[in-house]
Amino acid sequence: MQADQQLFEVARRTFDTPEFRGITFIEAQAKTIINHVPGNAMPFSWTINPYRGCSHACSYCFARVTHTYMDMNAGKDFETKIVVKINAPEVLRAQLRSRRWHGDHIAMGTATDPYQRAEGRYRLMEGIIGALADYRNPFSILTKGTLILRDLDLLKQAAKVTDVSTAFSIGTLDEDAWRLSEPGTPHPRKRIEAVAALNDAGIPCGVLVAPILPGITDDPRKIEDVVRSAIDAGATHVSPILLHLRPTVREEYMGWLAQNYPDLVPRYEAMYARSAYGPKEKRNALARKVRTIIASAGGISPWAHIAARFSRGEEKERKEKQPRQLKLI
Repeated sequence: MQADQQLFEVARRTFDTPEFRGITFIEAQAKTIINHVPGNAMPFSWTINPYRGCSHACSYCFARVTHTYMDMNAGKDFETKIVVKINAPEVLRAQLRSRRWHGDHIAMGTATDPYQRAEGRYRLMEGIIGALADYRNPFSILTKGTLILRDLDLLKQAAKVTDVSTAFSIGTLDEDAWRLSEPGTPHPRKRIEAVAALNDAGIPCGVLVAPILPGITDDPRKIEDVVRSAIDAGATHVSPILLHLRPTVREEYMGWLAQNYPDLVPRYEAMYARSAYGPKEKRNALARKVRTIIASAGGISPWAHIAARFSRGEEKERKEKQPRQLKLI
């Protein structure tokens, strides 16, 4: 843990329950929890990641490289040595009340999943959402974890006072591809059900069809299954993303590919020889395909997004009618 100056390890724990067997939880104190994203490569500038490492064990996860910054490997260590920032909610409150913080949008789930299995035990997201709601700070959550539904009431309360949005990553509904490529995640159809539950509750939830794995999940019929299921669940947006293979992650993924789909290795070597993002024409073709499916299905429903904004508007109007009271901070 010495490689990361923002974390101080306080304990290592294991739990003898089936869902945690073989996993070591490295409990750490964080100095900061709101992280700045340098450059303009992402559509957000600030993130919160209460965990590092992820028991979802997705073969392609771009965040695997972050474990190498802590003198651990991007393979098995990333999946079984999970760093838990146990003081995340308290540090967040301190940062939100700082005069240096200006209330910018914060994205969660941009590295490792905040609703992976560890969250079921440590429950950090409850405190994080509560803090963001108290300070009326806009935020978004990207996840594969259906555990997010545990916090549905908290999300609904937050959505009354600030902008809240969510999204699920669902790359395929194909059983074999799912089990092999992301063995620690909830079933993709359970994720579709969670998309519907969030939208029904007025919390805007979209779907990233991501990542699409060439030769494995890129069959047009498989893509259409995901897109149509997402639309039926009321998804506020549906966006495809072709597999990215950056250094370190590429080596891990290619090892997995050689073991499970050896015939595809030459194809991947050719596809990703020049760019970690794959051929531009392939990415453009996927985008066109998804747009066509969305159009043929009648388009995206705006109702969940409208419902959330309406709910916030009602709450704002109610508060404006109440006498204002000064607070001591």
